[in-house]
Amino acid sequence: MSDTSLFGLDADLVRATLLEAADSAAERTLAGFRTPLAVENKWETGFDPVTAADKDAEIAIRAVLSKRFPDHGIIGEEWDAKQSAGEFDWIVDPIDGTRAFISGVPVWGTLIGLMHRGRAVAGLMAQPFTGETYLGLPGTAIYRRNGETRPLKTSRITELKQAKVTATSPDIFEQAGTTANIARLRAATLQTRWGLDCYGYCLLAAGHIDLVAESALKNVDIAPLIPIIENAGGVVTTWDGEPAEAGGSCVAAATPELHAAAMKVLRG
Repeated sequence: MSDTSLFGLDADLVRATLLEAADSAAERTLAGFRTPLAVENKWETGFDPVTAADKDAEIAIRAVLSKRFPDHGIIGEEWDAKQSAGEFDWIVDPIDGTRAFISGVPVWGTLIGLMHRGRAVAGLMAQPFTGETYLGLPGTAIYRRNGETRPLKTSRITELKQAKVTATSPDIFEQAGTTANIARLRAATLQTRWGLDCYGYCLLAAGHIDLVAESALKNVDIAPLIPIIENAGGVVTTWDGEPAEAGGSCVAAATPELHAAAMKVLRG
């Protein structure tokens, strides 16, 4: 891989930085997983949990990113943004799926992505309890576990009636006023599996899930996952067909045909 594939950055250094940052975060997240935790609620109405593990893991990630790329910006879930001195920003969610984390369910993950002029060009999802890492860089998407590395490839499903769908929770559609939209998609597809958070997007990249549809996403929830899915052969946009890095209502699909079919149903 040449450095020009990442807009002048050394792609091997970007990959090494993603992995080092994920390892640093894992020391903090695993120390708190399945232990008694103090949980704060960031919302006055509803529930958006955060723990010390979220905050400490993001600090650890930021330290690695700032050491390797001191001029780059950092956009994080838990701490204020660091302004970029150029065209690159890192985007971080130290524990995507904190509700799963505090429930002892290992479908949460650490998300780290690299943005160039607002577009995601590299990304990682690490699930340290299961030892899994999903990594997307220009032209490649890979899965790593126990020293094994293999390429990621989305399924070839093109029809909604054959598609396995996932979404984080019915609550996100109620929050966004899009319950009727997801109900139409569920009726048109084979099955729906709730509650997988970022893990569901990675299962799509690996060919096990065919569609992910969500509402009320933050930029940190989706941007790091885009390079993993796209480089595995999938498509990710908003429901309006725009780039998904900013979040909102987004859909990820295994194939362009399935994406087009899902968009039609979601938009009514």
